[in-house]
Parts: sequence; structure tokens; C-alpha cells
Amino acid sequence: MLEIRNLVKVYPGPVAALQGVSLDVGQGMFGLLGPNGAGKTTLMRVVAGLLEPTSGTVHFDGEDIVADPRRIRRQLGYLPQDFGFYPHLTGESMLRFLLVLKGVEAPQGVKRLAAELLDRVNLSYAAKRKVKGYSGGMRQRLGIAQALAGDPRLLVVDEPTAGLDPEERLRFYRLLAELAEDRTVLLSTHIVDDISVLCPRVAIMYGWPLRRRHDPGRGPGPPRGHDLPGRRGEGGPRRGRPRLPGHPGDPHRGPQPGAHPPPRGPAAGRLRGVPTHPGGRLPPPRAGPRHARQRCREPVRRRRERGVNP
Repeated sequence: MLEIRNLVKVYPGPVAALQGVSLDVGQGMFGLLGPNGAGKTTLMRVVAGLLEPTSGTVHFDGEDIVADPRRIRRQLGYLPQDFGFYPHLTGESMLRFLLVLKGVEAPQGVKRLAAELLDRVNLSYAAKRKVKGYSGGMRQRLGIAQALAGDPRLLVVDEPTAGLDPEERLRFYRLLAELAEDRTVLLSTHIVDDISVLCPRVAIMYGWPLRRRHDPGRGPGPPRGHDLPGRRGEGGPRRGRPRLPGHPGDPHRGPQPGAHPPPRGPAAGRLRGVPTHPGGRLPPPRAGPRHARQRCREPVRRRRERGVNP
């Protein structure tokens, strides 16, 4: 069980990336959904023990990750959003190098362990190919292979499907679903399809505090007032029906910011070069393109009759 309590991270500036995050994540797949800049990567780095929070606690199976990150690293697999590889190395050589860096114990040898991991992520056919020739999905699967080294109980995956084509994304879906059967997988993404396909539980990160937690299998339900983003400084849930910005002509929703209302009055007709009614409204168009052409040419013909150069 991953337990996060009142987690706060403030960068110099000050910039508050996390403000009082509290989560309970059990075995299986758990998703973090939010736009770019919502703090998902910051939360992932704190859980992985790579970033020290300003305040708050993170525990996994009773182990304090914030107090002693080294105690959790043998139980942790981490795939960051940007994972760098040496392009001149083959996939097998790159994985063996990462296993040595992580200090993974391999009783039967690092080479055999690397081959087993590549087979698990379906990369055995490309083991001797250089990494610079890998596609985006193949690179992500190679990153998952190093994250699985040591059979971790907690797998942290940050934006794994960003930039993948639909076919590679489906392969990655199947791989993550298999991994989540016997371990805790924490997945962050801004793609709604990733959550709807993979995650039975999800937390939405959009503004602070954390907006909502629900089970997509049961459906999110109708939106409530406090689930909608509001201005800072407003406390408590909103009452009544939430009003969203609409088009300029909708009296119930108000003017949309940045929208230009259509011209009214006598000027509306002059802008289009056609006569107007006394009320300032345009006359209804006649049926057929022929009448429309005659109406558009009528002002030019009148100017010619008066001897004015059109």
C-alpha cells in the first residue's frame, strides 16, 4: 500500500507544484490524470525518492520513502518521462549496462537476466539492433524492461504513451495491464484514453487541492460545483448550477472572453454591401444562387446608372 499524506513541494520563486496531496494506492493500476504543469511529474519524482518534498510523508508497505529513499529502491521500478539511452549501443548491451548501474542481483548472470527481460517486453527480436534504430514504442518497452529488473513491488510510470502511434500504444496497454496483476503500478498521463483503458482507479490533478477520486468503471457521475475549476481564493463548493462560458448570443451563459459580437444596426448591412431593413437586420436570402448573384450585383449596377465608377 502506497500512502501519501499532506505532500507539499514548493520550488524557488516561490512556485507551489504540490499543495497538500493525500492518496492511498493499493495493488493494481492507479492513474493520475491532469494537464501539463499540474504537478504529476513532481509527485512521481517524490514517490521514486528522487526529489525531497517541502513537507508531508510518503510510505510504501510501512517504509518511509522521504526519510530513507535508499530502502525503497530495491522494491521500486521507475520509468521517467524522458529516458536517455546511448544510441550506439544495442538494446541488449544498453539493458545490461543499466542492470549493472542499478546493482541488480542476478544469480544466473546479467546476460541471461537481460535476455529474460527483453523477452518479457517482446523485444527479443531487436536485442542485437542499435538503440538509435528503435521506434518510440520500442524505447518505452526497453525502459520498462530496466524498471522491471529486480521484480519491484512498486512501478512508477510517468507519461509512458506520449508520442506513441496507436499501434504502439495498444501494445503498451497490454504490457502494463499484465504488470499490474501482481504489483502496484502508478501511472501518470494527460491522455484520457490511457485512463479509460487501463486504470480502475484514478485521481484528477487540476488545481489544488486534489479535485476528485473515482472509479471509471462506475462512471464519474454528474459534475458537481466543487469539481469545476474556480478562481483562487474561493472557498467551499459552488451553489446552484455551474455556469460555463458560451457564445456571445446566449443570454444564460454570458459573453465568451475574447469573442467579438456580430455587428448590429444599419452598419451591419453596409459592411456586406447589401441594403438593410429599417430595424438594422439583413434581409432574408432568396432561394437559389441566381437570385443571390443578382442581389450582390445590384449596388454595382445602380452606381453605373448614376455614372459613378464602381
